[in-house]
Amino acid sequence: MLNLTSSNPHVATWLNHIHALAVDIGPRGPTRPGERQGALYAQAQFEKMGLKPVFETFLSARSIFHPHLLGSCLILLAFALFPLGGWITALLAALLSIFVVVCELLELSFQNNPFRKIVPKGESQNVFAVIPPAGEHRRDLVLVGHLDSQRTPIIFSTKRWVKIYDRFTMVVFASLILQIIVYCAAIFFPIAWAWYATFPTAVCAILLAAMCLQAEATPFTAGANDNASAVGMVLSLAEEFTTQPLQHTRVLVVCTGCEEVQHYGMIDFYKRHQNDLKKPTALVFEMLGCAGPAWLTKEGIIVPFKADQRLVQMAERLAAEHPEWDAYPATASGGNTEMADALRCKIPAITITGLTKDGVSPYWHQLADTFDKMNPEVMEKSWNMTRAMIDCIDNE
Repeated sequence: MLNLTSSNPHVATWLNHIHALAVDIGPRGPTRPGERQGALYAQAQFEKMGLKPVFETFLSARSIFHPHLLGSCLILLAFALFPLGGWITALLAALLSIFVVVCELLELSFQNNPFRKIVPKGESQNVFAVIPPAGEHRRDLVLVGHLDSQRTPIIFSTKRWVKIYDRFTMVVFASLILQIIVYCAAIFFPIAWAWYATFPTAVCAILLAAMCLQAEATPFTAGANDNASAVGMVLSLAEEFTTQPLQHTRVLVVCTGCEEVQHYGMIDFYKRHQNDLKKPTALVFEMLGCAGPAWLTKEGIIVPFKADQRLVQMAERLAAEHPEWDAYPATASGGNTEMADALRCKIPAITITGLTKDGVSPYWHQLADTFDKMNPEVMEKSWNMTRAMIDCIDNE
């Protein structure tokens, strides 16, 4: 490993946290021991700062791929049922297909659904601390970085594969809608070609199942950029605000578990604590070690989520005032950040990220996502932009 450091003390501290997570601990799969070690590291760092961290456990799915594997199997079951018994099995196949679509849409919207009750579970955890303001408490700011890292399937291995994966998800969804339409029509009308028309859906389901099985057979990444860089940012900001608190903003520094399995940690945090927040705003950090800084205007897989417009305008204004940052807007297609969880709770939110200008997530879910890829110069720009945004929020 390269002995990366920076003359900027904040970035130097930030790099030390990334090294501890991605090198000393290593892969941090959701609900796995590495993720727990990462949480204990964050807890220890908060305690060193004189904070009183809260360690909360919750049950989570163990893989993002399990619900989609289950969905693909049910699609194939509907396909097999359809031709067996006239309108009765046509009805059963249509209902089963509708069930899959509803569950998938709820899953992609981070909402409870029957799939979440079926898939294997494990224990995960969030760690957070609260930093009071120096003066009157007027608002809350939630700073978020996730501890866990993802597996390394072929669909994330190259830019081309990521694009294929993004398009494939759209094709699968469209083919399933077609299957529902055809099967519903066949309940009432004798359509001889109905079953054959859904062969493409069956092929998509087989490919989806194969994709999920291949992903489950791969190792977890060390996750330096995704997302030790974000946890390092949260820990570094916590140290900053412990010694120099904001004037009117209480800061909640949150390190979440199981973001990589549809945000179980962030969902659990807001479920427990949203009612305790005062005029909250959320800043979410994703992949800040290699490129950027950028801010997300929109993200999502099938279901879109748009950043709070006020925060987008703030980022635009600050970027225009500081051309030395070379900051820019970005969109994330085929993925989500924990910005979506805040938005679902009606909390204004935006994600500061390290997507490249052409929309690439460096080393996203790849074995190459290691500490030596960190870029201190880029990280300093991200730090400066983040601090400027936080100061703007505090001064509102």
